[in-house]
Amino acid sequence: MTAVLDRPVSRPPVRLHRDRRRWAWGLGAAAVLVWSLAGAGLFSGAVVNPGGGVQFDRFASAALSPAADGEFLALLATSALVTVAYAALGTALALLLGGVGAVLVSRTTWGRRRLGWLLARGALAVPRGLHEAVWGLLLVNVLGLDPWVGVLAIGVPYGAVTAKVFADLVDEVPRGGYEALLASGSGRATAALYGLLPPASGGLLSYAFYRLECAVRSAVVLGLIGAGGLGYQLSLSFASLRWDEVWTCVYALALLCLTADVAGRAVRRRLATAPSAARRDPVLTAAVLGALALTAWSWWFLALSPGTLVSARTGSQLGYVLGAAWPPATDGALLGSIAGLAVDTVQMSVIAIAVATLGAGLLAGVAARPRGPMRPGRRLAGSLVRVVLLLLRAVPPPVWALVLLFVLLPGVLPGALALGVYTLGVLGRLAAEATEELDPRPRAALTALGARPAGAWLYGVASRATGPVLAYALYRWEVAIRDTILVGLLGAGGLGALLASEMAAFDWAAVTTVLAAIVVLTWLVDLVSDRARRALR
Repeated sequence: MTAVLDRPVSRPPVRLHRDRRRWAWGLGAAAVLVWSLAGAGLFSGAVVNPGGGVQFDRFASAALSPAADGEFLALLATSALVTVAYAALGTALALLLGGVGAVLVSRTTWGRRRLGWLLARGALAVPRGLHEAVWGLLLVNVLGLDPWVGVLAIGVPYGAVTAKVFADLVDEVPRGGYEALLASGSGRATAALYGLLPPASGGLLSYAFYRLECAVRSAVVLGLIGAGGLGYQLSLSFASLRWDEVWTCVYALALLCLTADVAGRAVRRRLATAPSAARRDPVLTAAVLGALALTAWSWWFLALSPGTLVSARTGSQLGYVLGAAWPPATDGALLGSIAGLAVDTVQMSVIAIAVATLGAGLLAGVAARPRGPMRPGRRLAGSLVRVVLLLLRAVPPPVWALVLLFVLLPGVLPGALALGVYTLGVLGRLAAEATEELDPRPRAALTALGARPAGAWLYGVASRATGPVLAYALYRWEVAIRDTILVGLLGAGGLGALLASEMAAFDWAAVTTVLAAIVVLTWLVDLVSDRARRALR
């Protein structure tokens, strides 16, 4: 008779290594957050502005009595049309550039030539690493106050992002049809057109409508730097301390963003439920035709003239700026300032994403729309939280920074919290959608076994949603590092503030150096974020 001794089952080495990596990344993130909070002055001195409470009370109380006179509402309606026109044309240009760029950066195009593929992908880092507001300020110095500024400021960086996403979507589809066409003697272009594009068309169209949603918010941001539209009206009302008008602008922004979000989400859901029948879906066909009509109307409404881009004045001004911008400035004082402000920029982004992640984790469960019937109180709470998240992401970060300066002293912290509030609006929505997509059966099983609602949600939903939410947070960190430049341009510190001062002084050589530092910093954050996401898998 042989006795079998029970031995504890050891954890697989691969899983143990993955757990250790996750713990290392988690502890590292906590240490970086503490370092960032210390750098923002949270532990070393006063951060609260004791005299700002009265002004903040006036601002908050005006939310219940927004301006509603006919003249101002008519002005806002016209401004909204300008914002929509910029968003539509910027998106159209981004899709055009993205389609061409996707061919240049796709793995399919380069095949085994990995070095060429890496160089092509690296070239996208320059336009993608600069915020739309930075492109807007640069283009104003070349084109003046022309409508092309807003269109190009959205289209160029969005085009670089779209090229990367389109290339990834095409590279990830099944390649059987493509390889069969190649084997039958077709060229690469023909094989890609008939073997790769049809199965990828649903994802491409879905992302195109998502870009249109984002372009609406970018058009609002460009208004803050003088491009017109709702953002420009918001900045004028804020500068004149007309809080009732400010809140009317905020509500108009929220309504515009809500319309874009609902329309885009409806199209993406329809594509997700029946991607193979997308070409025969009358609703999707109408959406595409409507987007094309909107683009044509926007061209007419903004009265764009292609001649502006090739005029002698534009060529002369572009030549002057490029000549003055090269070679970049390399003096020690400037490089020292860049190094110090780059630290502030990173700390600002870390605090922002920590605030947004914490808030999204707390609100995602309430904001999510669970499957099945809901109690009236639960339905009302979810609707209120979703409205709050909409308002948070509808208002641009610089406006939140100005509001926070009522109660906080100037420095890194107001800019960081402003970015955190704005990012919470975006990340909260993404976290709620991730929660909605989870399988509801584990939570239902725990409830059936007698678990309390809080315990069933904690172990049946929150534990499984943590990975996707953290992955979204890391993606948003990449965006937040670019948004820090935006709030810096309007006085919240970091590299954006230095860029604004150098541009105001027309020191183009220094501007080139600062822009290069921004691109490198963005690339480094993208790299760290990508490694962290791999550790979560």
